[in-house]
Amino acid sequence: MARATERRRTVRLQGPRRSVRPDSLAAEEPLEIRINGTALTVSMRTPGHDFDLVAGFLVAEGLVAGLDGLTALRYCAGTDSEGGNSYNVIDATLPNRAAAPATLHRNLLTSSACGICGRETVEAIRTRVPHDLTTDGLRVAPETLYGLPDKLRAAQALFEATGGLHAAGLFTADGRLLCLREDVGRHNAVDKVIGWALREDLLPLRGHLLMVSGRASFELTQKAAMAGLPLLAAVSAPSSLAVDLAEELGLTLVGFLRDRSANVYTGAERILTPVASA
Repeated sequence: MARATERRRTVRLQGPRRSVRPDSLAAEEPLEIRINGTALTVSMRTPGHDFDLVAGFLVAEGLVAGLDGLTALRYCAGTDSEGGNSYNVIDATLPNRAAAPATLHRNLLTSSACGICGRETVEAIRTRVPHDLTTDGLRVAPETLYGLPDKLRAAQALFEATGGLHAAGLFTADGRLLCLREDVGRHNAVDKVIGWALREDLLPLRGHLLMVSGRASFELTQKAAMAGLPLLAAVSAPSSLAVDLAEELGLTLVGFLRDRSANVYTGAERILTPVASA
């Protein structure tokens, strides 16, 4: 099984001095995803929680909505330089589906930096959201929101070792961390959390919060909505398209959540205290 971190020799510069020492790096390897034996895409990811990653990816793509839509996940024969299993190919068995639909097939590599840049058409970027988020009665206290970044950071074991990984955390309405996943790709980290929830038969994630360590992009907003999450919070800024999508879907989008402050861009009614107008 591939490791999530690797050791590399590095030359350390500090003022006028230089020294040689090992450093821990976040691993990045390709993962080929197949549906019922047919290749769908190749994603660059940090090895670990691969089944969660694939399951979450299928939810985000609208291929799976619940646990009954995913029969099995298994590693296929993929070999490394020594002829052993590389654990870099996973086949997902979906009932009543012969193969990946032609409209979803991606000919391009999905990088760790961007999860949708392999889409063949602009139209393929948008996925139909199966949940009505406007009916979710989630209410969150500001103090709960303020506590999320520290809880997320404290659980990031791989970031502590490498300094090079994104994180996503699934929380209850009162701020209890249920699942944290790390990856070189922010979209992968979110897929791993959603995939964990699918495999735990928790979808849709009504009444839950998703916290991410970076910015809130259109893609992460869409992934949250596909999982039925009513609130997405990010340490950094959202994009304009992410705000537009959140507004359209009825998702509460929180940005710049740090140092006991935050910007609520949409769905402020879910925050228990009023948001003062400018």
